Amino acid sequence: MSSNSFQKEAKHLERITEKINSQLVRLNKIPKYVGNSNVEQMIDDMREKTKKNLTNALDKPYFGRLDFQEADQEKIAPLYIGKHGVQEEENNGDLLVVDWRTPVASLFYSYSGGEDLAYYEAPEGIIEGDILLKRNIVVRNKELQRVVDSYKKGAEDLSGTDEFLLYKLSENKDSKLRDIVSSIQAEQNKIIRMPKNRALVIQGVAGSGKTTVALHRLAYLLYHYKENVQAEKMIIFAPNNMFLDYVSDVLPELGVGNIQQTVFQQWALKELDEEVSLNPQSEYYKDWFENRVNEQNQNTFGRYKGSMDFKILVESILEYYEKNYAPKEDFQPWENTVLSRNLISDWLYQEYKSYPLLKRRERIEARIKRWIEIKLKEVEPLQRRDYKKKSYQKLRSYLRKWKVHTPIDFYKLIFLQTKQKRYVPNDLIEQIPKEVYESTQSLLKQNIIEYEDLAPIVYIKNKFYGGDKSEKFDHIVIDEAQDFSPFQLALLTEKTRGHSLTILGDLSQGIHHYKGITDWNEFINLFPSEHVKYHQIETSYRSTMEIITFANKVISKVGKPVSLAKPVFRSGDDVQVIGTRKPELVASIIKVLNSLKEKDVNTVGVIGRTQKECKEIANELSRSGVEVSYVDSKHQSYEGGVSVIPIYMSKGLEFDAVLLVNVNETQYALSERDAKLLYVGCTRALHYLYLICTDMPSPLILEDSSLS
Repeated sequence: MSSNSFQKEAKHLERITEKINSQLVRLNKIPKYVGNSNVEQMIDDMREKTKKNLTNALDKPYFGRLDFQEADQEKIAPLYIGKHGVQEEENNGDLLVVDWRTPVASLFYSYSGGEDLAYYEAPEGIIEGDILLKRNIVVRNKELQRVVDSYKKGAEDLSGTDEFLLYKLSENKDSKLRDIVSSIQAEQNKIIRMPKNRALVIQGVAGSGKTTVALHRLAYLLYHYKENVQAEKMIIFAPNNMFLDYVSDVLPELGVGNIQQTVFQQWALKELDEEVSLNPQSEYYKDWFENRVNEQNQNTFGRYKGSMDFKILVESILEYYEKNYAPKEDFQPWENTVLSRNLISDWLYQEYKSYPLLKRRERIEARIKRWIEIKLKEVEPLQRRDYKKKSYQKLRSYLRKWKVHTPIDFYKLIFLQTKQKRYVPNDLIEQIPKEVYESTQSLLKQNIIEYEDLAPIVYIKNKFYGGDKSEKFDHIVIDEAQDFSPFQLALLTEKTRGHSLTILGDLSQGIHHYKGITDWNEFINLFPSEHVKYHQIETSYRSTMEIITFANKVISKVGKPVSLAKPVFRSGDDVQVIGTRKPELVASIIKVLNSLKEKDVNTVGVIGRTQKECKEIANELSRSGVEVSYVDSKHQSYEGGVSVIPIYMSKGLEFDAVLLVNVNETQYALSERDAKLLYVGCTRALHYLYLICTDMPSPLILEDSSLS
């Protein structure tokens, strides 16, 4: 990049910021409308939205330039691309900055050179033309920092794309995930801009940016389908609340608000709106990760109740329940006046067939009351009051026999059969594996519900009461989806319009496979083939080549993964494997932390196997004067700095440097579960990775390490 070009860009930036500031000054002088006119209120709302966009654009108006010449046109249009579109106040509202979500801006991400005409799909059709220049621009606080040409027609390969990407990847992290608008890669851009009414299943290796891509996709959908999609009717399902806090800045940075963000457990409990004694999620972690319970039993318990087999069984039980739900007796409010059970059955199974079961019951109850009122008119006026009182007493008694089960009560009927065998026939119950039945029965007797019980219970609730179409989601994002069950996904699919979901995860990070999936086809097969699309992202943008190579060897020790991460060409320090004795573990950690101070890192993850181990290390580090944050499953936020965290809580996070402690043969055996855990820990590191081993190193790393 010549100094002349840099100066020209600096002057252009100055002109743009002056125009943005001028617009802001003018708009800020207009008082906020407080009257009752709907038209004036709409104008004021639009003005406030414009002010917000201009304010957001002022410090960093744009990040890229694309010189595009439409076919058969002499004019070359230099398009400056930013997070927010900015229009000129004069000149017919010409665009000063093009929003990154516009069709033409897609060329900035997808075009990589070549002789063929470039094209993009606009509302008016396909627009073809020549791209003469692609330029990456870094602006901070209205100051031009960096200009990199990634393509210039007629010039030799500038390799600017790689240079700019490496520059962005080499930056240190703080306590929040940031947007990637300026560095979206072609494969990511393709996913972001996929049509709305399709379930996207994304297998992305660690560090492939899949979470960020999903968040940018939400921003794109809101822009592209603004007439049909509302932020309030979008929802993100994340693995835990700390992860939600970690990604909480991305959407606001993109100018998007009001999207619901939750974890499945919280959403399900809100849907049920019942008092539930739920096993705390930490108990799963404790059993699975710390006490090393029998894998086969856990797989049977969790995976069966999350399977489509169990969903089909619950459907069969509900069908049987519905067929036998009609009252078995006539209703007789007084002598010689009868409402036959056959007529009530006709109402239940014919007239109100389109309603959910318990909504039908509500309508029938109201209809019986109307029938009573009609029949009372045939009674002598002096007797009506007495007849009415007695008839409603009889109705209450009649309805008590026509039992209403809450969703949880009905779920308990499946496992706690007593006199109500007609509700749940034995031949259906016998389909449940014995160990699952007995384990669940034991907990339900104590009124304890487990995590994997939530999906079937919410499903029962939906079948009982249905749901308003207006309550359906316009789009659902499921992050770390490999830890979801098919039953959970089937449940959520029924809550969205047009199969509009983004489902993302990494099977190599499926550390909760006792309740999740082992093959994406378990999800893909839930959708009609024309409504589902599978994408595989194999490039990892997070870690250095050395870290990715090391992590790939770890995960490959237990079989071929679905895909190995391919690092971008960003080299760094070798992975350090440090041998020490247990009494000197904390001293070894402190030594590494001190060396990292010289490298000017912002975030460090000290990652242990268990909560107990991490708490002890955090306490000892604090007593030694090291400022640390201890993170456990109850944490709601990620503070950055030095964090001591169990390995299963680190998934989804990233740190400038990672110290994995006690990477020995007892903590990390040669098993699929331990390999996935260690892979997760290794791939949290952006720039530096240390493994501290006490006793004999883990066989997952032994042949790859030379202890220092």
